[in-house]
Amino acid sequence: MAVAATMASTTAARGSTTSNGGRACSACSRGSTSGGLLGSIRSRRATSLVVPPFVASANSTPFVRGSSSRVGPSTRAAAAAPAPFLSGRSAQPLRRARQAFDTLTTAATSPSSSPFRHRHTAGPYPAHVPSPAPRKGAAAVGSASSGKAVERYDFLVLGTGIAGLSYALKVAEYGRVALVTKAGVSEGCTAYAQGGICAVLDAQDSVDAHVRDTLVAGAFLNDRNAVEVVCREGPRYVLELAKFGAEFTRQPSGGLHLTREGGHSARRIVHAADATGAEIERALVAAAAANPNITCFEHHLAVDLLIDEVEGVRYCLGADVLDQHGLSMTRFVAPVTMLATGGAGQLYPNTTNPGVSTGDGIAMAYRAKAAVANMEFVQFHPTSLYAPATPAAAAGNPAAGALAGGRSFLITEAVRGEGGLLYNTGGERFMPRYDERLELAPRDVVARSIQAEMLGRGDSHALLDISHKPPAEVLAHFPNIAAHCARLGLDITKDPIPVVPAQHYLCGGVQTGLLGETHVQGLYACGEVACSGLHGANRLASNSLLEGLVFANRAVGASVAHAEHAMRCAGGALHAAAAAADFSGSAAPRALPPSAAAWVAAKREELNGLMWRGAGIVRRQEDMKRALQSIARLYVETRALAESYGVSTELVELRNLVTVGELVMSSALQRRESRGGHYCQDYPETVPQECRATVINTPVKRRLDLAKAATTVGSLPSATKLFGGSTVAPGSPKRSGGGMRERDLLTTRSGVEE
Repeated sequence: MAVAATMASTTAARGSTTSNGGRACSACSRGSTSGGLLGSIRSRRATSLVVPPFVASANSTPFVRGSSSRVGPSTRAAAAAPAPFLSGRSAQPLRRARQAFDTLTTAATSPSSSPFRHRHTAGPYPAHVPSPAPRKGAAAVGSASSGKAVERYDFLVLGTGIAGLSYALKVAEYGRVALVTKAGVSEGCTAYAQGGICAVLDAQDSVDAHVRDTLVAGAFLNDRNAVEVVCREGPRYVLELAKFGAEFTRQPSGGLHLTREGGHSARRIVHAADATGAEIERALVAAAAANPNITCFEHHLAVDLLIDEVEGVRYCLGADVLDQHGLSMTRFVAPVTMLATGGAGQLYPNTTNPGVSTGDGIAMAYRAKAAVANMEFVQFHPTSLYAPATPAAAAGNPAAGALAGGRSFLITEAVRGEGGLLYNTGGERFMPRYDERLELAPRDVVARSIQAEMLGRGDSHALLDISHKPPAEVLAHFPNIAAHCARLGLDITKDPIPVVPAQHYLCGGVQTGLLGETHVQGLYACGEVACSGLHGANRLASNSLLEGLVFANRAVGASVAHAEHAMRCAGGALHAAAAAADFSGSAAPRALPPSAAAWVAAKREELNGLMWRGAGIVRRQEDMKRALQSIARLYVETRALAESYGVSTELVELRNLVTVGELVMSSALQRRESRGGHYCQDYPETVPQECRATVINTPVKRRLDLAKAATTVGSLPSATKLFGGSTVAPGSPKRSGGGMRERDLLTTRSGVEE
């Protein structure tokens, strides 16, 4: 589907929050004339740049590094054909680079096999709920349990939602891919996405209209370049999902059925009934199952990224990973790491996110000194099911509506898009009093309206009613919702659905450019973990799956080129990372005793309360300041214990949640206006001068008074007693250095006009 495009015009940089570019190592500058040298940052004012076809928009900025437009693919076959979007380029440079690196690392590996050619024996994934069931004949992705202390791959992908799987399938054409996921392969936000995925496929619709709707929903804080890229390139990748086997709802004529959701001016939502994410996940998992270059490590939790410097430039070289079932550590060494770990819904007491959404990727990237942006913009979905108001709960069933991982059941935006109306418990339709767009207003508006109605009346919930629509139509479009509600005694063709707002999506994340690149060489991010600039201050409905899909594809060319560069110019650092793996002392896995597990659970509950009171739907400066003081104390406590006790899932997740919670709160305190998902009573108006991204790239000690909260494990007698009364000496297998050089991201971060 890709068609090569060439842009010979001069593209001027319009300003960025980070202006210091990285530089190529001198070894590359001296020893190679081939392209793809990602240590060098090419100016965005360069002329006659060849844009690979994964950059479809003529006005998007190319991301080309080195002296040639040709980029060598990584491939296993001795005579593999050039990549479709990299045609004309020999695979020899990357093959020679890998051979050199293999020779360098042979001394540290088994002499019987090359580290880049070893493959685990494939095995089926363990069954778990609610993963989408594979279709008949679908194979399971190659599953593995790492028994060695070091694994070497060409590409390390953390996360197995739409972003991670899409990226893995594309880069698997060029090298071996490790897919690492902390639970089952399908246990992530993608599988729970109900509504659909955007694509301008109707002749009555237009890309410009999609762009405009996205900017309006994002309160014009969006990066317009990112918005245009996603809206223009999205349709072809959505259609590609059908080629992977995703079976979307179709019209009687055979064309795709398009629905409408809040904030959209046209029908452009491709869906699979009301279980779109589950169907996409099923198709992508099945496609990955058929790919011999992809190995999946389920129930493996990434603990920290491996960071080192090569001639003053920071590189990501992989990650240290905990096998949660085997209670063992493995170092995954790879020249390219893709973060696709999702968001941080478990920060809040009521969320539609599954239990795995603990902000791991954002926290790891921040510790690796990557910049994070727009963390204050937390989206609350207006309509999650309020289970206590269902007949099943009234009948005395305490577990009515309870879902694994503390997840609230989502009532998709499409219910309102298809005519669902909102009422208070007194039977009054209230949205006409809040917004002229009524139930189809953007999510932040509807969520605040519902909360205001609940607080004003003293109600525990609102009601969403679609019973005025033909029953057959409702059941055909929303079978998943109808079935779930039926188990709780609700017939949605006759009864209104009790709903409340719930945390749903994090619009901010690791700051990335138009090809998924971060400020750390070799580290890429896409999906909810990233802040690409698409969403601005509030996400437009059904743009999330689209973002992950588009940027996963856009990251392929740049990351393949970087893999070639890294194995040629950072081979020593990759070798050192592999040789230095040492999981003894505080780096060793260590299960928590019941008393310590209870302490962690209590701290998570405390954090949930702080986040809801300080950074909920409606915020106040004093509440945020008080919450941040308490989070500072939690930060010091959890960091001290995590760095000295040993590695456990509970402690790693708590530390990550506290890290992300601090980033959210600090970002919210910086914004002196209300915009999108950030509404502050102290600054209720939108201020044009404040229409710029909030970027954090400084250490936490510069934002918090950690001296006041400073402590050590030894001064926490109650905690150390709960953790078994002893700790080990702090230590870390991670190698890092100072002097970070920031990369110039391909995106516009300032000068946004409202």
